[in-house]
Amino acid sequence: MAIQVPGGLDTPTLVVDPDVLDRNISRMAERSRSGGFALRPHAKSHKCVQIAERQLQAGAFGLSVATISEAEAFARNGVDDLFIAYPLWLDAGKARRMRRLADEVALRVGVESIEGAQRLGEALRGNARPVEVLIEIDSGARRTGVQPHAAALVGKAVADAGLDVVGVFTFPGHGYGHDAQARERAARDEERVLAEAAQELRSLGFDIRVISGGSTPTVGQWQQGTVNELRPGVYVFNDATQLAMGSCSADDLALAAAATVISTPAADRFVLDVGSKTLGSDRSPWVAGHGYLPDFPQATVSGLWEHHAVVRLPDGVRGPRLGSVIAVVPNHVCTPVNLADELLVARGGEVIDRWPVAARGTNT
Repeated sequence: MAIQVPGGLDTPTLVVDPDVLDRNISRMAERSRSGGFALRPHAKSHKCVQIAERQLQAGAFGLSVATISEAEAFARNGVDDLFIAYPLWLDAGKARRMRRLADEVALRVGVESIEGAQRLGEALRGNARPVEVLIEIDSGARRTGVQPHAAALVGKAVADAGLDVVGVFTFPGHGYGHDAQARERAARDEERVLAEAAQELRSLGFDIRVISGGSTPTVGQWQQGTVNELRPGVYVFNDATQLAMGSCSADDLALAAAATVISTPAADRFVLDVGSKTLGSDRSPWVAGHGYLPDFPQATVSGLWEHHAVVRLPDGVRGPRLGSVIAVVPNHVCTPVNLADELLVARGGEVIDRWPVAARGTNT
């Protein structure tokens, strides 16, 4: 059954189905265990302590985050094993924050350049607790990360800076490509380049223990033997893109925006009180529009403004009544969560809890 939202809400607001959420978390944990992978989910998708606790209780070894401030937010709330999966560039202020964080939690960080390694080493020199470093490898997303043959140069710089190189990691962003084979290709690319980079580092004597890949679309495509850690994030909620790609079913959608029909100007369209300030403005090559409506799966969110969403209906489909509250699943769930102060938790048409988005706006 697709996600439903209660009536009587102050809209727009984000609503979570806890039963679907828990099922998604349990399924990913079991898939990782049975495949021989350590699970270190990316918390930037939910930014919520209650969800982090569920992931850790289900068997996650720690969390991945994108920024120092995300790490600080989860550390304040008791998460003590964190990987900042990002090539940090430390100025004086961030260096001070890194030192404090390294004293509080078991910390891993990403590096992808000689200069970045040098800055990180200077920032952490003399810290009592060691910080582990993973070198970022570009597996095809063409974002950040070095080519496999350059991993040894960066690894040497990390070691010269007095830090411990323990592994390599990548983000397979090209798994979100336009065709059905994109996930399979991206998973094979990850395995190939991570294996090559790990071998480059091992040839210099580095003890490479962590080979970390991830993304929700590629998790189901992994083969055993190379990668030993996964970092998916979106899977806890899923979204319109994952549904269109086939990474999940409509029954796996755990989050939607509750929105009210504020206008019915014509038989073929209606307007909702939700816009880019709630849904985010992310477009997707997989989705024809700005989101997915479980109650009107063939409809298209054809226009999105800050506080308006125009929905186009196919011929012969009757739209909702003025004042109706319906669900809108965003294209990309991470941005809407970062825009929200809290998530409403609803079961059986009733709000049963409110979870603060503890790491909201933690972008530094």
